[in-house]
Amino acid sequence: NGSKWDLNLGLLVHRRVCYLLGSCHVVTTVFPSALFSFLSVQTFDKILIANRGEIACRVMKTCKKMGIKTVAVHSDVDANAVHVKMADEAVCVGPAPTSKSYLNMDAIMNAIRQTGAQAVHPGYGFLSENKEFAKRLAAEGVSFIGPDTHAIQAMGDKIESKLIAKAAKVNTIPGFDGVVKDADEAVRIANEIGYPVMIKASAGGGGKGMRIAWNDEETREGFRFSSQEAASSFGDDRLLIEKFIDNPRHIEIQVLADKHGNALWLNERECSIQRRNQKVVEEAPSTFLDPETRRAMGEQAVSLAKAVNYSSAGTVEFLVDSRKNFYFLEMNTRLQVEHPITECITGLDLVQQMIRIAKGFPLQHTQAEIPINGWAIESRVYAEDPYKSFGLPSIGRLSQYQEPLNLHNVRVDSGIEEGSDISIYYDPMISKLVTYGATRAEALKKMEDALDNYVIRGVTHNIPLLREIIVHPRFISGDISTKFLPEVYPEGFKGHQLTATGRKELLATAASLFVAAQLRAQKFLGDLRVSNTQQERRSWELCVELEKGVHMLGVSRSGATYTVEIDGDKLEVSSDWNLASPLLTVTLNGIHRTLQCLSRNAAGEISLQYLGTTFKLRVLSKLAAALSVHMPEKVPEDTSSILRSPMPGTVVAVSVKAGDTVAEGQEICVIEAMKMQNSMTAAKTAKVRSVHCKPGETVGEGDLLVELE
Repeated sequence: NGSKWDLNLGLLVHRRVCYLLGSCHVVTTVFPSALFSFLSVQTFDKILIANRGEIACRVMKTCKKMGIKTVAVHSDVDANAVHVKMADEAVCVGPAPTSKSYLNMDAIMNAIRQTGAQAVHPGYGFLSENKEFAKRLAAEGVSFIGPDTHAIQAMGDKIESKLIAKAAKVNTIPGFDGVVKDADEAVRIANEIGYPVMIKASAGGGGKGMRIAWNDEETREGFRFSSQEAASSFGDDRLLIEKFIDNPRHIEIQVLADKHGNALWLNERECSIQRRNQKVVEEAPSTFLDPETRRAMGEQAVSLAKAVNYSSAGTVEFLVDSRKNFYFLEMNTRLQVEHPITECITGLDLVQQMIRIAKGFPLQHTQAEIPINGWAIESRVYAEDPYKSFGLPSIGRLSQYQEPLNLHNVRVDSGIEEGSDISIYYDPMISKLVTYGATRAEALKKMEDALDNYVIRGVTHNIPLLREIIVHPRFISGDISTKFLPEVYPEGFKGHQLTATGRKELLATAASLFVAAQLRAQKFLGDLRVSNTQQERRSWELCVELEKGVHMLGVSRSGATYTVEIDGDKLEVSSDWNLASPLLTVTLNGIHRTLQCLSRNAAGEISLQYLGTTFKLRVLSKLAAALSVHMPEKVPEDTSSILRSPMPGTVVAVSVKAGDTVAEGQEICVIEAMKMQNSMTAAKTAKVRSVHCKPGETVGEGDLLVELE
């Protein structure tokens, strides 16, 4: 599997080896008995990966290390995707919509027959927890790299799984153990349990088909949206209701079980930083758990796995309150999105373990041999606008893309490359950015550097939000819950808020960059363009505009170092000033910063990504600044009388027509984006002048939906 081994026959010795996946160095401990069984056996010759994007690429990496050939399936729009290029073979399974391609069981079964694949790894999402798919594979004699159909069915149904968990003496959340028939019954049950309640899809996951209700009206609305999302995402609109534990932590236990009755828990992952019930930042281990609570959660997770004869990698999710009481939430019978951080702290390759288990081999380790080595953080990098509800989807083409793999102990699981398209058809995830360190502080500092060095152009992304989260005092102290984002940003995310020092750093960098660009423009092949030009200037007076503030700066140069005077303070700015590079490494009064110059033009407008957030500045000479007051400004559009789509998506429903009177906050239409439904409401009480959309229509970000009088 790409590792180097020293075997000393006759001695039960072991050595620590590095397993390199991406570029995150993970240390593992492997024992000779396990080593012999691994080297002397063959699992499968060819595996089909029934998925796309980063998880398909992730599975293929391990398959290649194990000497296994891989088959990719893809939709027609994914024909040139990275996972297709990485595979040994590729088969098109239909058009772009997931129901016609990645969820098309007939097409995938034909691909298996066509390529002779002996096994299928489903990744996560799509068919990964579909018992019918597992049954069809078994009927064809093809191994499913996951649990058997009984475990999938038992744990995939939240109602049945809760009953099984109770029987296995696993702590469960109070709730209604049955399917909710309609909105009226939902209201009755909610009142019996007591508000707040969680309405969620029985067959759901990933935050889809999930709503929190605090009163009867929200329960009715939540029932409608959750059932629609559940039907759209899982083909199953059944819902259940349970008590919502306010302000909990979301902590999950990774389990690993074989077909011989052995099961392990591989420590925990803290997944409390969420938006719309979807995880944003995860870490392993958790700052909150003590060894006793960790062991109790792990033992209950293993007890549940054994109760359904589970075999493969799986995850048992818990909600944990402030007193460390924990309650079973659900079990995911598949590989989790955030599995890399568990790999980092344990040294185990979970995909390799899943493949071995599917072939029938026993586990290679005992519970006592599972370590917690260091700390790992994962940031989910999405093509989203974090300034809209902490992240509404964005689409576009990656015109420039550069992963921070030059940094040590950084791992990037991605399925895209420069030139790739982020479309409305699939999840907008760009990558999973993972950093690893001996301590949490080290892993967090590495994450800061990685986010600063991550170059993404062509789509809006959530790096500003990710970077603000990991440097926030509450996150650093471990004082987090699933309510972290709305509590920290009650008015919505606004980006990095500049301190007085930060503002001066940004102004000085922009001024120095402006001067460096002017000096470069005066030269050709290193010489002055006009030989009789006066000696190069050494000082400049500049006017820099930032966030509606105007600052007069004095700049002087000595080699590659600029001294900038701002409001009586002097800052020294030095850099190699490689203006062709998307990254700008700058030293500001001895402090090293990595900024990104996103754009600059002849009008002096410069966009800089500083501490994760994009700031727009305007740098002008003293004369140009004096003349700029005569330039007319563009009048902003009055948005109170119009409704534009905040994201690309599909119109699911339109609730109004021309001539109707709507109240402020009344639903006008519903837009579905990446399988999540979003209600668009009126900004004021008014009469509808015209409607510019209809159900089934695809709209882009900024498209006009409705005009009000």
